[in-house]
Amino acid sequence: MATSEVHLRICEQEILKYDLEVKALIQDINECKGPQSKLTELNGDVKKSFHNLRLRIQNLEQMAMEQDKESDRQTLIIQVEGHRKQMHRKISKQDLAHTSSDITKNLMSISRMMAQQVNQSEETITTLATSSRTIHETNDEFKTMTGTIHLGRKLITKYNRRELTDKLLIFLALALFLATVFYILKKRIFPFF
Repeated sequence: MATSEVHLRICEQEILKYDLEVKALIQDINECKGPQSKLTELNGDVKKSFHNLRLRIQNLEQMAMEQDKESDRQTLIIQVEGHRKQMHRKISKQDLAHTSSDITKNLMSISRMMAQQVNQSEETITTLATSSRTIHETNDEFKTMTGTIHLGRKLITKYNRRELTDKLLIFLALALFLATVFYILKKRIFPFF
């Protein structure tokens, strides 16, 4: 009987120890600001402590069933039920902590995506600025080319007029030459006409 009482006390002390561990770990999770790996590690520690707590409560229940006195058995069963209720409340807190951890993880992921979007926007703005500068330079070159093309058109028009004038002058000179030749021939060969 004395040995079972010692085991009973040890089991109760271990339940208290794991209960305090779970409370401390849940507090650590609530206060943790990151990184995600730390939250994951704390969450794993809580699961281990819950598992150990559950095992100790089952041991206590087993010891309660092995009690000879009905009053001792009932007292221990009431303790087991109390521990289970507390554990259930802690599981709810753990779920909240786990949800909080997931939310933090999602927020960190969103933050990373936003940082990537900002970087992409900066690259796009840089590309647009470069493209805009290139377009302005091309526009300036086109304006210069337009001026050169207008000047070329004026010169070509002037040369076309010159060519027409030259042809007209050549035709008149040829006509004058032929008229002179005809006049000379007429006076020398046909003086009577």
